[in-house]
Amino acid sequence: MKKLVFTAVACVTAVASAMVAAPASAVEIPILGGPTVLANDLFLPLSLAVGTGGTVYVSQNGPGLLNRISPDGTNSVIASATPGDELGAVSVRNGTVYYSTNTQDHTASVLYALPAGGVATPLGDIYAYESTANPDQVNTYGFVDLPQSCLDEFDPASPLGPATYTGVVDTHPYASLALDDGVYVADAGANAVLKVGYDGTVSTAAVLPAGDPIVVSAELAAGVGFPACVVGASYRFEPVPTDVEQGKDGWLYVTSLPGGPEDASLGARGAVYRFNPVDGEVQFVKGGFVGATDLAVSQRTGLIAVTELFGGPNGTGQVSVFHPTLTDRVLQIPATSPSAIELAGNSVYVTTNSFVPDATGAPQPIGKVVKLSVSLNG
Repeated sequence: MKKLVFTAVACVTAVASAMVAAPASAVEIPILGGPTVLANDLFLPLSLAVGTGGTVYVSQNGPGLLNRISPDGTNSVIASATPGDELGAVSVRNGTVYYSTNTQDHTASVLYALPAGGVATPLGDIYAYESTANPDQVNTYGFVDLPQSCLDEFDPASPLGPATYTGVVDTHPYASLALDDGVYVADAGANAVLKVGYDGTVSTAAVLPAGDPIVVSAELAAGVGFPACVVGASYRFEPVPTDVEQGKDGWLYVTSLPGGPEDASLGARGAVYRFNPVDGEVQFVKGGFVGATDLAVSQRTGLIAVTELFGGPNGTGQVSVFHPTLTDRVLQIPATSPSAIELAGNSVYVTTNSFVPDATGAPQPIGKVVKLSVSLNG
């Protein structure tokens, strides 16, 4: 356990120093306080937000709980989902906390608003919008240019579905960002970023593009159950948005899992995109991530930190820091299963140990929230 804590602490120290320094700068950043473990024993802490004064809000997606960690260290549950449902996509603005709940079969999802000292109320029905608009129906996924003889070997009624398909109705709100004009929601099921206005109106902010084609090997085809005729063909997986943050350029930045295997078995296919919130134009920023589940953007330097749940040489996690104008990453720091990261004022917050499987492969309730304070004037 001490080793895991040390890994998280080392990660947060290095990330904090990188995020507040200018790109390619060797300036030393004085440490003001920490590193501090703010919370332990969390079950799937996949979403994180920091409010005024350093109050931390973190989801426990597994049991469907929202925890508030006060500056004095008090850790309390302030909201919960219906038993069996998931809770996530946490953000905060002007004292109001926003979060989502969804059913495990992804047939219901709602964004809630929880004002300070008040009661949580539904703000927007995300699934209702997805079921009617289905924004990613403009994308085509699956095999590219299979001959008809091979297409005929697919049974549309099987669990594998058709060889080629367009976006289907699905919802899994994963992250949110509350701004002046509404709450932006990265929906990992819809493959889109949605905007929920403060009047409850839901609209499409951006649709992520289908992933680059992957050449299907004989091993992959056999493992999935595809017919042998697909070996050597190309397959486009769905994009899976996992976070949305505002950059210093005013664009919104999005992390994306690659669809299909999220580890490195098919390569480091996770990516960061950005989109213009005015017209929804999407641009590719950087790829090569493994399990990209969250990002933080420095408003001072433009540096971006990405949590890679399955990144690093051993696949146990890392945080990568880069600048959009630079080819190479500034830092790649080992961290045990990091899933969420926030930069607030002079502090960096990271959830670690978020998805550490036990002997049966199930995640364990050993997640942490770690904080480090640094000086921006050093």
